[in-house]
Amino acid sequence: MKTDEQEWLNGLSERVIGCAFEVSNVLGIGFLEKVYQRALANELNRQQIRAETEVPAPVIYKGDRVGDYYLDLLVEKRLVIELKCVNGLLNEHTAQVLNYLRATQLPLALLLNFKHPRLQIKRLAL
Repeated sequence: MKTDEQEWLNGLSERVIGCAFEVSNVLGIGFLEKVYQRALANELNRQQIRAETEVPAPVIYKGDRVGDYYLDLLVEKRLVIELKCVNGLLNEHTAQVLNYLRATQLPLALLLNFKHPRLQIKRLAL
């Protein structure tokens, strides 16, 4: 990834994290993942950051489409966001997001856990 793209993605990810903190602060804990997904998409759009929900990401095997992942959020068509509401992030969650990056061929993702009063953030890159 080129330096200009890295800088742009870093800035975008900081803005997304700021929006995620806003959602966490306003809603608090206890909601379903889908509620946080909708709230974050809403906040991103309020901040004039393009975000799409449930974006299909095809899985290709030897040239054939063998399945689809569905991204919680795709921001500016460049940043994958996966949301969780779990007691703690596990290796399986990390593996899931890395697979999303492989399927989309995008370089960066944020894994966000809204389960606790303090938002948990994990940045993942290929």
